[in-house]
Amino acid sequence: MRTIGLLGGMSWESTAEYYRLLNELTRERLGGLHSARCVLYSVDFAEIERLQAEGRWEQAAEVLAEAARALESAGVDMLLLCTNTMHKVADEVAAAVSVPLLHLADTTAEAVRARGLRRVGLLGTAFTMEQDFYRGRLERHGLTVLVPDAAARSTVHRVIYEELCLGVVREESRAAYRAVIDELVAAGAEGIVLGCTEIELLIGPEHSPVPVFPTTRLHAEAAVTRALSSAQLPTS
Repeated sequence: MRTIGLLGGMSWESTAEYYRLLNELTRERLGGLHSARCVLYSVDFAEIERLQAEGRWEQAAEVLAEAARALESAGVDMLLLCTNTMHKVADEVAAAVSVPLLHLADTTAEAVRARGLRRVGLLGTAFTMEQDFYRGRLERHGLTVLVPDAAARSTVHRVIYEELCLGVVREESRAAYRAVIDELVAAGAEGIVLGCTEIELLIGPEHSPVPVFPTTRLHAEAAVTRALSSAQLPTS
């Protein structure tokens, strides 16, 4: 099995989900006591969040590029940037290393298209919903991307940073998210992209009238598939 490099800590709550999913998926596919070969570099999210808020994306990119270089030095064969929002600097991170970076938006778009859908609603941080780095990447795969209105975007963003990143899951926030999802569906969304890795702590398939696309799980599934692509599965 190839070694997966995890550039995480943004937040560690969602990075823990990545680690769990990678190991569960590897065990499901290989059986027995198999687990994922991976290396984790976990940054201090407080530093990254401050740079986000101040619009200092170049400095944030360098912090993550340095972490990516450390992962490459540790011998990883591929890189996962374990956050949707920081894919804003995915190109800079990818350019810092020679191993491939598996882009989260690409794996998500492939999953949406595989379901035969073309029009999706996007939930995430304000950066992800409002800027082009993520929406544009999805649209380049032929998707139409809808986002909530300004008030709903503010609610979605606040819950992520003030609750989910701290491991807090509230029923009233789940209800608020479900209302936002219903509005997106009424506007024509055929599916909902959970475009922040923490949202999967709050929203599952049972909370939406249309298919949801959990980006953390989709990213982990694609990584395990690639990691095992040169490995022979057991015959028994």
